[in-house]
Amino acid sequence: MNFKRVFLIINTIKYLRFKQLYYQLFYRARNIFTTKKYSYLSISPVQPLKWNNSFFYQNSYLKESNFNFLNVTHKFEGNIDWNCQKFGKLWTYNLNYFDFLNQENITVEQGLLLIRDYIKNDSYLNDGIEPYPISLRGVNWIKFLSKNRISDIEINQTLFRHYQILINNLEYHLLGNHILENGYSLLFGAYYFKDEVLYSKAVQILQEELKEQILKDGAHFELSPMYHQILLHRLLDCIILVKRNPWKNDKFIVFLEEKATVMLSWLTEITYINGDIPMVNDSAYNIAPKSKLLFQYAREIGLTWGKIELNDSGYRMFSKKNYELFIDIGDIGPKYQPGHAHSDTFSFELYVKNKPIIVDLGISTYEKDELRLKERSTESHNTVKIGKEQQSQVWDGFRVGKRAKIIGIQEKKDFVEATHNGYKKLNILHTRKFYAKDSTIIIKDILSKKSKKEQIAFFHFHPDIKEIKISKDEVYLISDKVKITFSKEVKKIKEESYDYALGFNKRKRAKKIKVFFNAELSTTINL
Repeated sequence: MNFKRVFLIINTIKYLRFKQLYYQLFYRARNIFTTKKYSYLSISPVQPLKWNNSFFYQNSYLKESNFNFLNVTHKFEGNIDWNCQKFGKLWTYNLNYFDFLNQENITVEQGLLLIRDYIKNDSYLNDGIEPYPISLRGVNWIKFLSKNRISDIEINQTLFRHYQILINNLEYHLLGNHILENGYSLLFGAYYFKDEVLYSKAVQILQEELKEQILKDGAHFELSPMYHQILLHRLLDCIILVKRNPWKNDKFIVFLEEKATVMLSWLTEITYINGDIPMVNDSAYNIAPKSKLLFQYAREIGLTWGKIELNDSGYRMFSKKNYELFIDIGDIGPKYQPGHAHSDTFSFELYVKNKPIIVDLGISTYEKDELRLKERSTESHNTVKIGKEQQSQVWDGFRVGKRAKIIGIQEKKDFVEATHNGYKKLNILHTRKFYAKDSTIIIKDILSKKSKKEQIAFFHFHPDIKEIKISKDEVYLISDKVKITFSKEVKKIKEESYDYALGFNKRKRAKKIKVFFNAELSTTINL
């Protein structure tokens, strides 16, 4: 018996909620002992919703059965294989989302042909009838049909059948952003079909989950700026849905707007001046709508928002005349669904004159492989690693065992200090202090005791940084005229290369340095 793996599983499961465990067992048992079929139901004629907004998705349908998702383009010869597994599950999911129905350059005829082809293959679908793709596809079909004033009995019957599958397979076993997407979609389905059962469940989910998942400082609790953008976009869609289609006369819209405004405030605080977001946790380029588009979208529907103080999310942003410094001093969150979390406590990003200099490398895959594990690991972030120990035990693609916990934070103007216990197995606490001065940043790392294992601070540079000069205790970024000086405790500085993620399935070589030290290290960045 592999006792290490047993303890790893125990340290993962112990954080789960009873609801997750219950539904894991319930769905498995139900699927073994029952074979419930969801037949095509006779429904009343459906009137399209009032829907005509200018928010378009990226072009992913390139015409003639040619699709591009996650930087992978594939043309189907002959029939479209909606179960295509060549490029991983996430690519298949994207194929089944039907986001392309709402891209700018698709025609009504093309959209209808794709929907009808999908319906023709309905009885053969695999990933496409899982709750998450049903949720996203349902919203996309309803938007497309309503915007183009189409009421088609066969399409509506299939769509309603898929909503019956969804409401009977809600992702309570996962929770997090999955159950929130289920709720968003049920609200669209409820308004489209004027269905009280879908509406009741949608309101229940959204009230419970938005209260739970949106922190006091406005962050989505999975702490991925990318997912924050995605879920905010969906929330703005729901607000438009309810405002333009007054089927229900209640105060639910007020609740939705309150959550949207606080999410907008948080996104404003953590978006860099050039429009980028920090690539922390599971974040990638060209997946979510950009912050600028979301702000514009929110203003178009009459929302206003103000400043908010970053707190619960564990993120901090110091903005000076010449630089922006983003810092992570938070716990892995949420405890019961850390699937998108990384082992990155005390990591940071630095933008100088609106250009990325020190960066989080982001993600390029969701496949459960060595690359996924590496991109989530401590050494892939701008923080300190001791020996082979990870701050938090990331494993199996979307799981976390033991995890670092913040045990103290001190803050004042232009300063933050925090301590984590991720190395308690070694009986070592790690404290990191940030001093954000006008043209200088000082970072002090203090380990509670020396270790016989190597103590390394990592600094990952953006791929645009082509040339660096290293001396005994100094690193100079030549083109950007940034000088990084280390205290006398530095033992050596080693330059290496790494793969920076430009998006899913797209990477570029870049430079990083490993700074070896004993127990304490002071880093001064002169700008």
